[in-house]
Amino acid sequence: MDANYQGLFYSIETSIEKKKQLFEKSPSRYIVRAMLATLFLTLGTAIAVITAQSAENVAQGSGKFLYSFMFSWSLVMIIYMNAELGTSNMMYTTIGVHRELLTVKKAVTILFACLLFNLIGGILSSYLVSLTSTFQDLPADHFLFTAIEHKLEKTPLQVFTEGIFANVIVNTAVYCTIRMKDDAGKVMAMIFIIFIFAFLGFEHVIANFSSFPLAYFASGGAIAGMTNTAVLTNLFFAALGNYVGGGLVIGLVYSWLNRGDHVYLD
Repeated sequence: MDANYQGLFYSIETSIEKKKQLFEKSPSRYIVRAMLATLFLTLGTAIAVITAQSAENVAQGSGKFLYSFMFSWSLVMIIYMNAELGTSNMMYTTIGVHRELLTVKKAVTILFACLLFNLIGGILSSYLVSLTSTFQDLPADHFLFTAIEHKLEKTPLQVFTEGIFANVIVNTAVYCTIRMKDDAGKVMAMIFIIFIFAFLGFEHVIANFSSFPLAYFASGGAIAGMTNTAVLTNLFFAALGNYVGGGLVIGLVYSWLNRGDHVYLD
């Protein structure tokens, strides 16, 4: 690559080096940043489902639109607060291995740690949010509960396929924010791109790390179809699909497209 190149993959390689250094020099700080990602996702999910239910009470069918719009702000918080999100790190770690910035072992270790502490952060944040007054005595047909019931009814193939598309969308939003210089443009791009996967109901494993426990705690465990098997099946196939979409389709493919002696670089 040209030494003067300052484009997309210069920024991505710089980010990979920063993540690697933080993980090696201060694992505790990396862990906190991973937990912060699901704190912001939980807050985004919370306002999204409450807004959606309020909209449904006024105009039936409007809830999904407002849910998708409000949920999109989660990624804005994650990006601007420099939190570590497992689904974007699927892209970063795969590129890191492809470009020999990370060993396979180091990439897997970083990604596993990120996913684990995203999960822990999601459970903890969801429990605390469920204790707030807004989430007390929600009706059984609340938007939050019906949305989770629908997720748990999906087949493994549906979850896997939707997981691919979800993380293609998420990492497309990440790429766009890297390339854009204006903050207002970045925010608008994130909101409208994330809106796609939220409105279509695609499966994002880290978002489910927040929404599943929030629904469980807020309902007192009374969600139809929420068994250990159903939850673990959803999370497994969503994570697998997310890796294909973010790690392979976006990460590996675009890393390959931007290697070699040619001028068509992003």
